[in-house]
Amino acid sequence: MSSATLFPQHVIARKRDGHLLTRDEIAAFVRGATDGSWADYQLSALLMAIFLRGMTPEETALLTDAMMRSGVVADLSSVPGIKVDKHSTGGVGDKVSIPLAPMVVACGVPVPMISGRGLGHSGGTLDKLESIPGFQTGLSLDAYRAQVRRIGCALIGQTKDLAPADKTLYALRDVTATVECIPLICASILSKKLAEGIDALVLDVKFGRGAFMKTLPEARRLAEALVAVGRAGGKQVRALLTAMDEPLGRSVGNAVEVAESIACLRGAGPGDLMEVTYSLGAHMLILGGAARTLEEARSRLERSVRDGSALARFREIVVAQGGDARVVDEPQRLPAARLQEPLAAERDGVVTDVDAMAVALAALRLGAGRARATDRIDPAVGITCLVKRGERVTRGATLCVLHANDETALAEARLKLLGAIAIGDSSPTPTPLVAETIL
Repeated sequence: MSSATLFPQHVIARKRDGHLLTRDEIAAFVRGATDGSWADYQLSALLMAIFLRGMTPEETALLTDAMMRSGVVADLSSVPGIKVDKHSTGGVGDKVSIPLAPMVVACGVPVPMISGRGLGHSGGTLDKLESIPGFQTGLSLDAYRAQVRRIGCALIGQTKDLAPADKTLYALRDVTATVECIPLICASILSKKLAEGIDALVLDVKFGRGAFMKTLPEARRLAEALVAVGRAGGKQVRALLTAMDEPLGRSVGNAVEVAESIACLRGAGPGDLMEVTYSLGAHMLILGGAARTLEEARSRLERSVRDGSALARFREIVVAQGGDARVVDEPQRLPAARLQEPLAAERDGVVTDVDAMAVALAALRLGAGRARATDRIDPAVGITCLVKRGERVTRGATLCVLHANDETALAEARLKLLGAIAIGDSSPTPTPLVAETIL
């Protein structure tokens, strides 16, 4: 029976009963999601069957390939060099893509980067970038290709032509409790990434309270699956497992995270943010053929910051995408909140904990994120000057600064932050930022 004549109920029943799905059956499912020939309840039924029965690596690779081919696969063959992107599974204060892309491009590796919006505590990379006045993320594929060829990088959103099946399937997963399924996560992430025309991919798989995967073993399983499926798709892929128990950097929001990203490009970013950015960038340079060792790669990235070439690349990207390039030298031009209030420590001691998820919920209450997909983000609000675990504070010292445009939201966020930051008498045991690398 051809994939064109496969009945949805037969495919659903086969996975329900624990059978392996064939290429044709998977193709029929993905086509049904793309052209509407499968009803939402049929798509949802198969998603649940996959959630319960799982998929082999071979099935997952077939699903990823079918979803990638549900739309246009960008052709960047006219762009010289090995094209390398980075993907993060998301975390609190994770603005790494913004300083990382220009650093890597400054070292000679093209970075075609298609990012997403945030649903949760703060915006995604697109929302952060759009806090730059005039910055356009909705480039067409032709404009995307031309910009990568011209300046080595584009930072855009997913177009309707790229992996359209994923948009339908993700929306259904979100409302059918099937999000936490490694084969479906792999297919969702990689179908979009492989469709953007890259040759290689570095993954930042986060674990901890502020991450999608709460434990290191869970993150490791996801990372191993992503690497395996990406390689089955013919790409060079590796993954770093990075900690997300406390926020990354000292700012959480949108415009405030852009300002912190600019500080990184000037070499003045927070230590943890610089470390994760350099670690991911080093692997990108190796995959891109611009360095032979991690030490050499890191040295090149650090030099791009010291000599100003990374910052110059960022300015070039902002100009190319219609943004006000003056923010690169004058971050105060970014949207600013009407109310700015410091949160003071109530005692002397050492910061023993900064709960990433509690900070995330405070940022969400301020308006930095979306509780629902239809919510509007306030680009100006957020949290800055956030203390880090292990830092000593005195009574009255600033633990963070809240940026708000609503007094009620400010008061509620303040209470959440008071519960998020713990102060004790002894220093906590330090934990590594990069726990493992999956090669």
